[in-house]
Amino acid sequence: MLRYAVIFFIIAIVAAVFGFGGIASGAASIAQILFFVFLVLAVLSLIGNIFRR
Repeated sequence: MLRYAVIFFIIAIVAAVFGFGGIASGAASIAQILFFVFLVLAVLSLIGNIFRR
């Protein structure tokens, strides 16, 4: 999931460089959502792993 967030971030940067503001904005928001979902899942996984031991 972090890989997809990075891919959308790169798409957003490239789109912004070429002047496609709408596409850059959409890709940046998708990347931000994926990154926060990744963070939540990573924290839940760490907490679950701590309590399992």
